Amino acid sequence: MAERRNAARNKSFLRGCLYFNKRRSAVDCLIRDISDVGARVVFSDAVSVPDAVELYIPQKEQTLRAHVQWRHGEELGLAFIDAGSLPQRSADVELVNRVTKLEAEVAALRRMLKQLKSELPGGSEEAA
Repeated sequence: MAERRNAARNKSFLRGCLYFNKRRSAVDCLIRDISDVGARVVFSDAVSVPDAVELYIPQKEQTLRAHVQWRHGEELGLAFIDAGSLPQRSADVELVNRVTKLEAEVAALRRMLKQLKSELPGGSEEAA
């Protein structure tokens, strides 16, 4: 069978979470393959998700907008959506940029907090 992907996917074993319905619904998943343009995710049970989702990867503190390309049992193939390629109103583009910037700030603050906690005498987390 011929390979139809534009980019090779790397095997992974990352925990993920799919958000949908304007982030009112979420379902945990396991990311088995990932590339710059898409991913294959697996669920513990059969789930029903819409075509437009957001994939959150806690380990990387990264959220990626995606579109479901294929469904097979408890697996989904996702194609990531480049926010810059979507036809959006200027207010939507501004909001996407602000959210992206805030997510980066939160990730930096979490790293800084973790570093500060490790510098405490005995590495205690009680001071937090």
